[in-house]
Amino acid sequence: MIMDRTNPIKHLSILGSTGSIGRNVLNIVAMFPEKFKVKALAAKENIELLAKQIQQFQPDLVSLYDEAAADKLQKMIPQGPPVQIQYGDEGYNAVATHKGVEMVVSSMVGAAGLVPTLAAIRSGKEIALANKETLVMAGEIIMQEAEKNNVRIMPVDSEHSAIFQCISGQRKADINKILLTASGGPFLDRPLSTFGTVTPEDALNHPNWDMGKKISIDSATLMNKGLEVIEAKCLFKMPEKQIQVLIHPQSVVHSMVSYRDGSVIAQLGVPDMKGAIAYALSWPERLPINQPAPDFAELGRLEFQKPDFQKFPCLALAFSACEAGGTLPAVLNAANEVAVQAFLDKNLPFTGIPEVIGLTMKNHTIDKQPDLADIKKADKWARRKTSELIREI
Repeated sequence: MIMDRTNPIKHLSILGSTGSIGRNVLNIVAMFPEKFKVKALAAKENIELLAKQIQQFQPDLVSLYDEAAADKLQKMIPQGPPVQIQYGDEGYNAVATHKGVEMVVSSMVGAAGLVPTLAAIRSGKEIALANKETLVMAGEIIMQEAEKNNVRIMPVDSEHSAIFQCISGQRKADINKILLTASGGPFLDRPLSTFGTVTPEDALNHPNWDMGKKISIDSATLMNKGLEVIEAKCLFKMPEKQIQVLIHPQSVVHSMVSYRDGSVIAQLGVPDMKGAIAYALSWPERLPINQPAPDFAELGRLEFQKPDFQKFPCLALAFSACEAGGTLPAVLNAANEVAVQAFLDKNLPFTGIPEVIGLTMKNHTIDKQPDLADIKKADKWARRKTSELIREI
């Protein structure tokens, strides 16, 4: 989408405004009211926080997951500027396609973000993408639609933002490899023999990042990094054989790109999402967000190591799905969402997460050239199959 640079204010819709990314986006908006205006918000069910966001940012439109939540929100909103309240898929799509919006921030968690993000792209909105599942499930379709509609997709994940910055101004033909960094999560140094006793509370205790529950569990299994490999393949049109994962416990190097002459360009920063979010919203400008640079003298050194695929089999499963393509990445994602929720509900052990994902993938017949309906069908099948497998454990 070609932006009107004569208008200094960028109007935003935020899908997932009450999650960690959405809250950080609104913090940036509050810092720069002369640059950004929120026109529409979507959330699942955190109506108390959404009501506060409505009061502060005064959007035209908001949407929630279901009618009951929408009715409850309506009663909570104090007198003030009118706001339209919708719900369900229709409401989410209305937020994504709001006529007064130039950019849609896609930060809903999980597969729920796919359809509204696609709707936003088809309506010509610029996308700030934090919902990696959109590209994991339907990367080829999403990128084709973005090209067809002249839509720019700006990555919000710190790793993909780093890669975007590292390749800016460079020739793609000169790229040797994308080096995707991972903190290693809370269990990097924990013996594999003890993984059977891991509790949700253990897995949610990330050493570097403050994230939502689902993403925190994905970080603990390294599935989050696996999903990012698939996302990077789609965003940067790079085969998986040219994408390498490196464990970097300090989370200061957000990612790197190596070139065929042996040069490596890295993007560094403190482990905080605000920098990547601000850059996605304001590109090519860099906003003065009062973010400190890393204190390298205090750090002393930066460490890197190869990932242990035996210890973290979810990463290996993601690479397999990435290589196979078709509907298998959607199956991987759906199985992971179901397994993670079962673990959080204490209905599945931590070691059961990769077990049921792997079994679901083995039972799936891959459609190599799926359309959106095929992807939705595979997603639904995988959720049902994974739930069956969990009940059998």
